[in-house]
Amino acid sequence: MPTVGLPQGTLHYREWGTDGPAVVFLHGYLMSGRLWEPVAERLAGDFRCIAPDLPLGAHPAALSPDADLTARGLGRLVADFVAALGLREPTLVGNDSGGAIAQVVAAHHGERIGRLVLASCDAFDNFPPKLFRPLIALARVPGGLSAAFAPMRLRAPRNLPNAYGLLTHGALPHELIDEWIATYFASAGVRRDTRKVTAALGDDDFMLDVAARLTAFDKPALMAWAADDAFFPMEHAERLATIMPQGRVARIEHSRTWVMLDQPDRTAALIRALANS
Repeated sequence: MPTVGLPQGTLHYREWGTDGPAVVFLHGYLMSGRLWEPVAERLAGDFRCIAPDLPLGAHPAALSPDADLTARGLGRLVADFVAALGLREPTLVGNDSGGAIAQVVAAHHGERIGRLVLASCDAFDNFPPKLFRPLIALARVPGGLSAAFAPMRLRAPRNLPNAYGLLTHGALPHELIDEWIATYFASAGVRRDTRKVTAALGDDDFMLDVAARLTAFDKPALMAWAADDAFFPMEHAERLATIMPQGRVARIEHSRTWVMLDQPDRTAALIRALANS
């Protein structure tokens, strides 16, 4: 897997396709860029698809101990990643908590990207959703997160609502989740990063300020939203589309949060259309 050196440390990423306009995919918490593979493979013939492994718990290597892993810092990390790879105004696609980070990029580093796709994600005061907010307190207790994640070494607990159970209509991708959980437990540095990220979540004032700043993002923006999402209401998609001058909403039927797994053809088609606009 290729890497790139950033001020915050070394970031691993995956790439599909080598020619065409760039599309950068951001994943959610305790996940990796591999989640986007079904969509990236569908676009790779015409686009250069890139998915960094963000420091959200399943990243292969820890970042620098002093890296800023607040929401603002993660937005800067993605902007620095785009600059380091020399990408010219890529289409930025974010899902789940990766969509919140994509909003930070658009609000504070909008010059780095050309288009924005928010595919069912955190927004406003829903970062993270309420069901996951107990993790913030656990992150401030030594060993708290590890105790919470340990049951997910087994497959059955992953189906719980406060794990991965409500993210897809289909069977959970256990091969991927095995990898994510193993990566978290393999490195003390990765666990440190995850605690930092998690403890900084829940800054509702910052995310509301991000939403206000999106009024200045006057570039094509699509809210590609799962119709059956359990965590991210369609109302938020509509509000985001109203805020951004070129924002619009597309419903993805028969899908939960993981639109790339439930509806990869529909998701890829929506991204393709926006990236070609």
